[in-house]
Amino acid sequence: MAFLGNNFQWFVGVVEDRMDPEHLGRLRVRCLGLHTSNKDAIATADLPWASVSLPTTASGISGLGQSPSFVVEGAWVWGYFRDELMQEMVIVGTLPGKPNELGNPDSGFYDPNRRDPINEDKPEYKQSVYPKNINEPDTNRLAVNNPELEHSTLTVRTARRFEDIPTADFNEIEPNITASDTDNWSQPLPHPFHIKDNPTGYNAVYPFNHVFESESGHIKEYDDSFSIDENGNRLPHYRIHERHNSGTGYEILWNGDKIDLVTGSHYTVTNQNNKHYIQGNSDITINGRHKVFINKDGKENNNYDIQVGPNANVNIQVDNGNLNVVTKTGQFNFDVGADWNMNVGGNYNLNVLGNETKTVEGTTMHNTSGETTIIGSKIHLNP
Repeated sequence: MAFLGNNFQWFVGVVEDRMDPEHLGRLRVRCLGLHTSNKDAIATADLPWASVSLPTTASGISGLGQSPSFVVEGAWVWGYFRDELMQEMVIVGTLPGKPNELGNPDSGFYDPNRRDPINEDKPEYKQSVYPKNINEPDTNRLAVNNPELEHSTLTVRTARRFEDIPTADFNEIEPNITASDTDNWSQPLPHPFHIKDNPTGYNAVYPFNHVFESESGHIKEYDDSFSIDENGNRLPHYRIHERHNSGTGYEILWNGDKIDLVTGSHYTVTNQNNKHYIQGNSDITINGRHKVFINKDGKENNNYDIQVGPNANVNIQVDNGNLNVVTKTGQFNFDVGADWNMNVGGNYNLNVLGNETKTVEGTTMHNTSGETTIIGSKIHLNP
C-alpha cells in the first residue's frame, strides 16, 4: 500500500453493519457519492469493511481500553480512504444531527434492522431501529432536558420513587420506658430546586450534563449543571448517576448525598473486615425477616457486643408475637445498676430445675389480691 500523504480521499456515509466476523470492531459503510442507495445494485453484505480510529484512551491492542467502538447501524460517520482504490476505509468520527424521518430498512443509507422483524403487517416492520426519534436532536434527552420530551427513565424513576417510608414507632410507657420519635422518610429527588414546578426533581442544564447511554438503556451521567438564582448566586446541580436498565443504580447528589437503589436482591461478600462509621442517625425498615448469625466458625471471644452510650435506651417492641431468648448451654446474666421493673399482662411462670437463691438487702413485700400457696417438703421460717 502506497503512502498517500496529502492526497487523502474523504468520505461521509451511513453504517449498515457492525457484525464484524473478525471481531475487530469494523463497520460496513455506504458512502455518499460512491455507493447507490439501491440494495439490489449494492447489497449491505457487499459494502467494504471500515476500520474505526479509536481515541488515545483506548490503546487498540490486547483489549485494553474501550472496545469495540460504540457505533450502531444508521449512524452517520466520516473518515478517509487509505488506498487509491478507495477500498480501505478508516472512520474518524460520527456525525449527529436532527433526523426528520424514520429509517427505511429496505433502502440503503438507513439502518437495515427492523423494529419488528416478524410481523410484516405492522408499521414497525418498515421502520429501522435507528434513529429512535425524529424532529429532535440526536443528543441524549437527559442532556437536553426538554420537559416536553422527557427521557423514559425519568418517567419510571418518578413513578417508582419511594415515599413516606415508616421507621420504628415504639410505644412509650411512662415513666420508665421512653423512645426516640418516629420520622418517616422519602427517597430524595435529584435536585432540591424548583420541585414545585418539576415533580421529577431533574434539573440538568444543556450542555453541562454529560451522558452515556447504551442500547439496552444502561446510563451514566456526569452532571456539571448549575443555575443562577434571583440574587445572582450560583446553585450547583452537580450529580453522578449510574443506572442499570432494570432500575438498579446509584446517584450522588449535589450536596454529597448518595442514593443506592437495588430493584432485585443485593449481595455483599467481604473476605476480611467490614467497618461502618455513621455520624448521624440510622434507620432500617424491613418488610420481610431479618437474621444475624455471629461466630459461625465457633471461635472463642467472637462476641456480639452492643454498647449504648449515656442518656439513651435499648427498646424492643413486638407488636403481635413473642420475645424469645434461648441459651442452649450458657448462663443468662443481668447486671442492673438501678431498679428492675417488670409488668406482666398475664401469668408469671418460673420453672427452675436447680436451686433458687434470692438475697435481698432491704425489705421484701408481696402484695397479692388472691390466695398465696407455698408447697415444699419442708418449709423453714426464720430458721
